[in-house]
Formats: sequence, structure tokens, C-alpha cells
Amino acid sequence: MTFQWIAVASFLYAEIAVLLILCFPFISPPRWRKIFRFQLWSKISSYWNKAFLSIIIILIVLFLDAVREVRKYSASQDIEKDAKVYPSSFDHIHMKLFRSQRNLYISGFSLFLWLVLRRVVSLIMQLALEMESLDAMKTQVENTNGAAKKHMEDNEHLRKTMNRSKINESELAMKVENAKLKTEIGKLKEELKTMTEAFSKSQKEISALKKQSDGLTREYDRLIREHELLQNITDGKHDKKDE
Repeated sequence: MTFQWIAVASFLYAEIAVLLILCFPFISPPRWRKIFRFQLWSKISSYWNKAFLSIIIILIVLFLDAVREVRKYSASQDIEKDAKVYPSSFDHIHMKLFRSQRNLYISGFSLFLWLVLRRVVSLIMQLALEMESLDAMKTQVENTNGAAKKHMEDNEHLRKTMNRSKINESELAMKVENAKLKTEIGKLKEELKTMTEAFSKSQKEISALKKQSDGLTREYDRLIREHELLQNITDGKHDKKDE
């Protein structure tokens, strides 16, 4: 194997190793993005596109050369012709054909994996950006939910405060009404007391008048009896004179 095909084979093995490393499940895309954003990669990124295109051109050239070699040694007419002229060259031609096919596979897989590697890296970067934006959206949603929950708690507290203020107002109105009722009850009690005293006084006056009336009645009866007695005495004297 010549030096160029050794280099291509090594490049193929390196691509396979890098792809396997990129497929590790315990390394997340955001972590790969942090790794790719190191200062060393930022310096190399300016030459990345040029290097990518240069490697593609080299691999395409090697692939086409391998195709040419395969077609060259795969021609059955040439193999039969060489086998008749040089009987010992049949094995040599097949060895050349095997090497050209090997080089074709190496260069073809190297070119394919190189394109796949670039695509995988770009997808990892896009996935990392999407995951970061998703985390940012989650954080924003959580903050929004927290703010909404806080507003709901504030509204509930305000509602309770308003209800308490309404209750306090109703209690204050009830207290004022109770005070008015107590004042009216006090006035009514005073009026009732005055009326009770007046009624007691009137009862006493009625009792006194009744006693006085009874005394007058007795005095009247006594006077009537005295009058009748005097009249009887007077009538008796007149009867005696008439005799």
C-alpha cells in the first residue's frame, strides 16, 4: 500500500473513531457545542470550509483514480489476453484488481463518512441550539407561571382583604345600629320609668281620693243620721205640743 492510500485509510479510521465518539449518549449536544466553541476551534473555524472542500476534492480524485484502476483491471479481455501471453501474470492482475477495489472502498467510504461527519456536526450544533432555546422557553414559561401564580395569590389576598373590609364595614354599621338601638332603648327605659313613676303617683292620688271619698261618705252618712235623729226629736216635740 502506497503512502497516499495509507493516509486515506488512516483518515477513514479517524472518521469512524470521531463518529463513534459523537454517538456517545452520555455527552449531550449542548456540551458538544461548548467543546466546539473553545478558542482553538474558533481559530480553526475560519479555515474549516476551505479544508473541508480541499479534502473533498482530494478524496474525489482518489476515488476516481480507484474507479479507473478497477475498470482497468476488471476488463476481461485484457485479463484473458495477458493470461495467454504471460501465464504467470494472471495472479498478479487479480492482486492489482483486489488492491484497486480496496482503494475504491477506502476512498469511497472516506468521502461518504466525511460528508456524514460534517452533517452530524451541523445537526449536533442545531440540536444544541434548539435544546438551549427550549431550556430558555421552559425557564420563561416557569417564570411566567410563577408570575401568574403570584398575581393569582395577590388577587386572592386582595379579594380576602376586600371581603374583610366589607365585613368590617358591616360590623361597623351593625355597631352603629346597635348604639342607636341602645340609645333608643335607654330613652324608652327613661320614658317607661317616668310613666311608671307617674302611674304610681296617680295610683297614690287615686288611693288618697278614694280614702277621702270614703271619709266624706261616712261623714255624709253620719250627718244624715244626725239629721234624721234631730228631725225625729223635732217631730216628737211637735206631737207633744199638739196634744
